[in-house]
Amino acid sequence: MSLRALARVNLAAIERNVSTLRAHLAPGIRFCAVVKANASGHGAVAASRAALAAGADCLAVATALEAAELRAAGLTGPVLILGAVSAEELPIALQARAEMVAWDEDFVAALSRQATGPVELHVKLDTGMGRLGTRRVAEALRVAESVLAPGSGLRLAGAMTHLATADDDPEFMRAQLGLFDPFVAELRRRQPTLVAHAANSAATVTESRSHYDMVRCGIALHGCDPLNDAPERHGLEPALELSTYVAAIKPAAAGESVGYGRRFIAERDTWIATLPIGYADGIRRSLSGNCDVLIAGQRFPLVGTVSMDNVTAELGPGLPPDVAPGSSAVLIGRDGAERQTVEDLARRMGSIPHEVLCGLSARVVRRYHHDGEPAGQDGQG
Repeated sequence: MSLRALARVNLAAIERNVSTLRAHLAPGIRFCAVVKANASGHGAVAASRAALAAGADCLAVATALEAAELRAAGLTGPVLILGAVSAEELPIALQARAEMVAWDEDFVAALSRQATGPVELHVKLDTGMGRLGTRRVAEALRVAESVLAPGSGLRLAGAMTHLATADDDPEFMRAQLGLFDPFVAELRRRQPTLVAHAANSAATVTESRSHYDMVRCGIALHGCDPLNDAPERHGLEPALELSTYVAAIKPAAAGESVGYGRRFIAERDTWIATLPIGYADGIRRSLSGNCDVLIAGQRFPLVGTVSMDNVTAELGPGLPPDVAPGSSAVLIGRDGAERQTVEDLARRMGSIPHEVLCGLSARVVRRYHHDGEPAGQDGQG
């Protein structure tokens, strides 16, 4: 049976990617698997289990609700919430026994009032990302002191920063590390056992100085190139394949159009295949006339406007004999000798692999397997 939008996720590939990334690390450096945004569309619970099975030490998410999802699935190890936690979300984070990030004394005070058991906090210094965290070292140190205050019910677990240009500007990355180093040294005088961490996927594979005590890998975990080129450069293996099927084939005479806005008008007599997948599934409108699809081991261009539920591909003036209604159509992955990667789609969109993967919606069915095994239980986004 064909599914209109199917993501097959190879959990063995995730496991191998963890092993490949860990090979960049010196002994004793922890590996944090970042599974925010539904593990970039792969399925947070399944990806987390695969990463932990391969030796990941802990997990990281962006929100309190994401942490709660992992706990509800029975995952009991350390989970760090990297993003902001509002007053409304704080009880959810506490119920999930999550570690949190702090950069404001008021937040620490509110957390101390509500905590009913030890809560681990990571103090964030903004060394150049310019978003969360404080740029002022003195303020970050005051936050750390408030965490360490007797009776706070809190524990200073880590010091962190967020690298802004690890994928394209190593000089600025090194400048950020230069600001982070003395901050880490100062906090270690107060809490020798804290875990310092800065490296994302790109820094993990390019700059050993950034590794500190732990690295945080997200996009590379799933087999995408954190430098947005080709995953095999770093020994990574894409874990996700996205497919649909040919729902209909019809002729289009020269002068006839396809899709909203008549953005494709046939210049010759040709054949058009309709695929039941669209922007509600994650195929961006920016891919209109700007993408290929793989059918029966052949590459065909998408033509016309990507709509909510359908895209169309031009098969050419001679109908290929091995393409028929019901044929599988691959948008991410391999078909015979042809391959289309997440990085390929990202370049077409003028974007990055993260956006392609995070855009895969809950309408896309996820099926999980290990290497050549039959796909297992379905899961939604």
